[in-house]
Amino acid sequence: MEGYLPSDDERSQVAKAKNLLIGDCMKKAGYGQWRPAPELPKMGPKTLTDWRYGIHDGELAKRRGYKPDDAEEAAYDAAVNLGAVDGTSAEGPDGKALQVCIGEARTRLGGNQATYGEEAQKLGNEAFARSKEEPKVVAAFQAWSACMKEQGYDYKQPLDASDDQRFGGRDVTAEEIATATADIACRDRTHVAKIWWEAEAKLQTASLEKNAETLEKARKDLDASVKAVADVLSGEK
Repeated sequence: MEGYLPSDDERSQVAKAKNLLIGDCMKKAGYGQWRPAPELPKMGPKTLTDWRYGIHDGELAKRRGYKPDDAEEAAYDAAVNLGAVDGTSAEGPDGKALQVCIGEARTRLGGNQATYGEEAQKLGNEAFARSKEEPKVVAAFQAWSACMKEQGYDYKQPLDASDDQRFGGRDVTAEEIATATADIACRDRTHVAKIWWEAEAKLQTASLEKNAETLEKARKDLDASVKAVADVLSGEK
């Protein structure tokens, strides 16, 4: 389904064009101090499949357990904090000016950019959920769970470990690191991520063929908007 979703570059370009249009509109409305929130840097997964089936970097797990790299997290937090004070709320007492400008930008770029790839995302999520019921995946989960139990951990499915509420805080504990490194070892032994990915890929392919017409239309709409974005960024308004 990835081919029917906006790429990172496309999302970035859409955001830049949208913010440019909103900024011009806000300036005309008398709110020249408005600034968009900064684009947030990546943290954690680098692609759509990275971390989709759980962690896989043994060296990172030894340092951070189930958490992203500390430098990435610090950069992300800094960008979030910057966004809170950069003037994004300076659109007037009732916020109507900003909403009007957002609406105008959406129209200029061709609809609601937030919904691009929505159908592909939905179908992909459905395939992900169904994949966990495939016999080979169920067997791989059982093998991984048995491996974890040998090391003193009681989890039924791989993502149960990373979703453990005990590891939800900001601090990385010794217990989290021990669990994550055991998790990696069991993943390597059982090949659970590879088996799971293969099962979901088959389901996604079948779903893509079944919904080809809808997905192709959505992709054409996205391509048209990307063209409009390019025109805006090149000054052809």
